[in-house]
Amino acid sequence: MNAATNSMVEMTRSRRTIAIFIAVLVTGLILLIYANYQRDIRQALKRVMAGSQIIDTPCGPIEYAIAGDGDPVLIAHGAGGGYDEGLDLTRDLTQRGFRVVAVSRFGYLRTPLPADASPAAQADAYACLLDALNIPRAAVVGISAGAPSSMQFALRHPERTTALVLLVPAAYPMSLDQGKGGAVPEQTSILEKSLMEAAFKSDFLFWAAPRLAPRVVDQVLIGTPPDLIATASADERARVVETLDHLLPFSARRIGILNDAKNQNPLPRYDLERIAAPTLVIDSTDDGYGTYPGAQYSAQHIPHARFIGYPTGGHLLVGHFEAALAEIASFVQSHSR
Repeated sequence: MNAATNSMVEMTRSRRTIAIFIAVLVTGLILLIYANYQRDIRQALKRVMAGSQIIDTPCGPIEYAIAGDGDPVLIAHGAGGGYDEGLDLTRDLTQRGFRVVAVSRFGYLRTPLPADASPAAQADAYACLLDALNIPRAAVVGISAGAPSSMQFALRHPERTTALVLLVPAAYPMSLDQGKGGAVPEQTSILEKSLMEAAFKSDFLFWAAPRLAPRVVDQVLIGTPPDLIATASADERARVVETLDHLLPFSARRIGILNDAKNQNPLPRYDLERIAAPTLVIDSTDDGYGTYPGAQYSAQHIPHARFIGYPTGGHLLVGHFEAALAEIASFVQSHSR
């Protein structure tokens, strides 16, 4: 074997060794990533299973959690949420002397999806839950996709509604292109939408998306400008991270999201003029889900409703969240009796 042949053999061996090393490295990296995912998904499952109760009612089993003492406030979470989102978003209310009743809406976590899963049926289920908890009257806070059933509660059970709060609400008139699978903002590309739709079908992809494409997730999934989040305070950035982390396990929320998309395509106009409860509506002009026009419209047609519109903040009201909670607490307190 001549020198040239020996050199070729050595080069082949070196390439093979490098290829094996890279394969081992990539495999190890994949295993490490998947181990981190498994750890996070186990923690998420433990968190949601430990923080709630299920109660049987004439409207079916309902998952809920209660925090705080004082005048009751029922929280109807948004798309992708559950009772845990209700608790996360309203901690300030419990500290201000309210008894928060956070419910998992139809199809979310451990509340099953009934044959009739309309906002009207969901509103009646809220009444069933309050009956089971011996709560005659309550303020209702409808967040995002929780707004339609909250408005229906005020319409169908006016004697039980002390106040109505609509926070970045999914409400008529909202673009028909918003609200599919949780409302994908129009300014995103087809590729971005496709990536997020794929993530909706897998806990692993949903876990990975914020880590691989955080700006896309901020814009598409939580409807908030990425640059706004990047320049927000440390507390606000931490809240955004918690919001995304607490969407897991996503597979336990997917049926509810699909039901919300069905109920919101299109969003009907309710008889807003018949809502008698004192009403507060809060939104931001740059909400990526396009909720601002519907929020304004609702406030204009609900008798004596108060409207607060922030110039920035996105769907999570970044930079204005604490102010919004203070407004909600003050409003609910003034109408608690």
